[in-house]
Amino acid sequence: MGRAWLRTVESSPLVELAGIVDLDLSAATEAAASLGRPDLPVGAGTAAVASDVGAQAVINVTVPAAHHPVTTEALAAGLPVLGEKPVASTVAQGLSLAAAAELHGQLFMVSQSRRYNKHLFSAKHLSSTLGAVGIVSAEFFKAPHFGGFRDAMDHPLLLDMAIHQFDMARFLLDADPVSVFCEEYNPSWSWYRGDAGSTAIFEMTGGERFVFTGSWCSPGQETSWNASWRISGEHGTVLWDGDNEPVSSVPSDAGYSEDPGQEIAGSLRDFVSAVRTGSTPMGRVHQNIMSLAMVEAAILSASTGARVSVDSLLEDSYQQAILAERDPAVLEVLKSWTSVRSALAGESVAL
Repeated sequence: MGRAWLRTVESSPLVELAGIVDLDLSAATEAAASLGRPDLPVGAGTAAVASDVGAQAVINVTVPAAHHPVTTEALAAGLPVLGEKPVASTVAQGLSLAAAAELHGQLFMVSQSRRYNKHLFSAKHLSSTLGAVGIVSAEFFKAPHFGGFRDAMDHPLLLDMAIHQFDMARFLLDADPVSVFCEEYNPSWSWYRGDAGSTAIFEMTGGERFVFTGSWCSPGQETSWNASWRISGEHGTVLWDGDNEPVSSVPSDAGYSEDPGQEIAGSLRDFVSAVRTGSTPMGRVHQNIMSLAMVEAAILSASTGARVSVDSLLEDSYQQAILAERDPAVLEVLKSWTSVRSALAGESVAL
């Protein structure tokens, strides 16, 4: 993803690549050379390189375990950050980053790149003609042989992929999770050590249900990487195969022409606009934490065999964040929140 972001930044007329940071300086140097820019400044420290080159923002494409320290360093240096998903390794760390963004008055946006799809926007537009929406379902069936860490990790589907569909469901419904019941399973032929299949039923804040069923070991008739979607409302249904224009059973004479950009290029455009104008982008840390909360809640439900309350998970994560926070100023912000959900909704956020 680092190379993909470098190519996207280099091809964008909106920004200029000022430097590359990596703990492995040879990797940074090789990346610069691959762009035909061997003289591009590189270094091992985010704040130091940014200061040296006069950078105005940081794109954090490190591994999830590094998201919290790297983003914290950049925010403290007065730099807005665009980060790869997930927001952090845990919801607790995500809450720390939300508080740090508040403290330093800087934007931290998470790139949920699959939101940036004109067909997804069109599906949401068509769903507005259905009346009240009752059920949104997503089916995800692929059979990738990745090799490497995914084959050995716990919860490979839920941790590494399902966050995309969970986040897309939040976008389609303009709603957040209330609770979830989830089961994980692993077919006998699976080449993954962890469970490669799961089914999750979420209750959302509008009373809707979002049902996700997926597998990473289902060869043949595979779905789109975006999943296959059904939006069911009181007046009809919208179907989207994840790759092409969605269709609706309700006639609509109103076209939809907004183009949010495509995947990470769309994320970059949204981020730049927010930095320059002060607008609120999709994926602002306070909003995006709820997508990771859906993942953690689903895994907890699968592990316990019980329905999990997202508010309970948020409260537990908040207490973990309080105990783990080492920056007194960030801790003070965390302790000022009256409730986690209200803080994430912006009700106690000072910008």
